[in-house]
Amino acid sequence: MTPISNALVRRSWRVLRVFLCAYLGVILVLSFLENRLVFRPSNAQEWAAPPSSEIQDVHLTSADGTKIHAWWCPCDEPGAILYCHGNAGNLSHRGRSILKMRDLLNAGVLIFDYPGYGKSDGNPTEEGCYLAAEAAYDWLVGEMKIDPNQILLYGGSLGGGVAVHIASRRPHRALVLAKTFTSAPDVAGRAYPWLPVHWVMRNRFDNLARIKECRQPVFIGHGTADRLIPFAQGRRLFEAANEPKRFCTLNGSGHDDPLPKEFFQELKEFLGQNALSTQ
Repeated sequence: MTPISNALVRRSWRVLRVFLCAYLGVILVLSFLENRLVFRPSNAQEWAAPPSSEIQDVHLTSADGTKIHAWWCPCDEPGAILYCHGNAGNLSHRGRSILKMRDLLNAGVLIFDYPGYGKSDGNPTEEGCYLAAEAAYDWLVGEMKIDPNQILLYGGSLGGGVAVHIASRRPHRALVLAKTFTSAPDVAGRAYPWLPVHWVMRNRFDNLARIKECRQPVFIGHGTADRLIPFAQGRRLFEAANEPKRFCTLNGSGHDDPLPKEFFQELKEFLGQNALSTQ
């Protein structure tokens, strides 16, 4: 090999080493920032007043001792909806949504904040979200004496991962998911296709694997114009779910668009058709 060739090889190795060090550095930085990218909480300083005097504050304690704040919107009809919200804001930003859900589905609604959100203590993690949901579920069953088979588990976006977790472990009436992903690494892989997110991410929210453990009716809605969580992920999640199940296509709906009336109309029809399986 000539001196020129040797110099070229050495230079190429130096460039490659610099590139690899930079690449590993980016992975380490994003890994350090992972929770900030996955969870985008608003604290109590960014708080909206309850839209109705009927809404009641509820104070819970998760299994690890974290204080969790929730809102309870009662209804005269039996049953309840456990509302697991998305990754941004806090529960007060969903005030109108829980009133709409209560009125359309004729059930009380309990919405809770994850650790680090709103008036809840702690910092958000995947496990912390699960523990908060379990505390909320236990409050409905233990304090409100609601039959577990009359509890509807609702999860939107990231909250779908929390709802699927609860549905795989606790009795319930049905699992309802809106604009939910197959797994957190699948979502991150679309945003950072050049990173090994499936190897390095700590937050998994592996809905695709866990939904197979859910034995009650499953209703999934997803928008065709969702640019954050692609429609195809909603379909894959649906295909992995057990029967009875139904998929609601939200034509032209994006990720942040409100759920249309047809979502609730199809959901009510589906629940009516599967009433016997929830007893």
